[in-house]
Amino acid sequence: MSLLYGAYSPGTPRRARGPFIVLEGISGIGKSTLARVLAARLNAGTLHTVPDFYMPWAPVMNAHTRALPQFAFYLSGALHASDIVRRHLAQGPVVSDRYVSSVLAYHSAVHELDLAQVTALLAPFRTYFAPPDRTFYLRCTDRTLHNRMARKKDRNQDDHDMITVPGRLERLRANFDKVAANDPTAVIIDTDDRTPGELADIITRHLTEPST
Repeated sequence: MSLLYGAYSPGTPRRARGPFIVLEGISGIGKSTLARVLAARLNAGTLHTVPDFYMPWAPVMNAHTRALPQFAFYLSGALHASDIVRRHLAQGPVVSDRYVSSVLAYHSAVHELDLAQVTALLAPFRTYFAPPDRTFYLRCTDRTLHNRMARKKDRNQDDHDMITVPGRLERLRANFDKVAANDPTAVIIDTDDRTPGELADIITRHLTEPST
């Protein structure tokens, strides 16, 4: 039996009226732009994990709290995102810019922790999360990343640190590879030399294929 019951359970699931799609990958790779294109094409609801009203607190938590309080903050945001997803799915498809995989990959990379330890820390809450139908892990080369980051209008301290802190980008990429390898919903997509529209075409084709 799950440790989460009563007020801590997600409640009785409503019938989903569309797929739940997650876009994962490092900052600057184009998830937000692609999410907007997919939302328009699929008439889907969208969200970011963590949800927008968490974001003003994120720099404060990152600057002033240690690893475990930070993990609790981002875990809370992901749990709340799951509640939002369940509500939206009752109306139609949902596209999420980041989800649980980002919590694992980023926390492990930023604090230089073993990914397995962070994954075990999250494990008791797994049954609360609305499961994606597909999780698309986006990849690109350094050349593409630097070009896209130069055009990114909402660059923040995390983006700066990802590029400038020694080893962080490499750890992030390795973590996303490890998470994807253990994710039954994972689809890997190389984004180099592809427009958001072309990527959306690839994703919509995958949505018509049966899960393996």
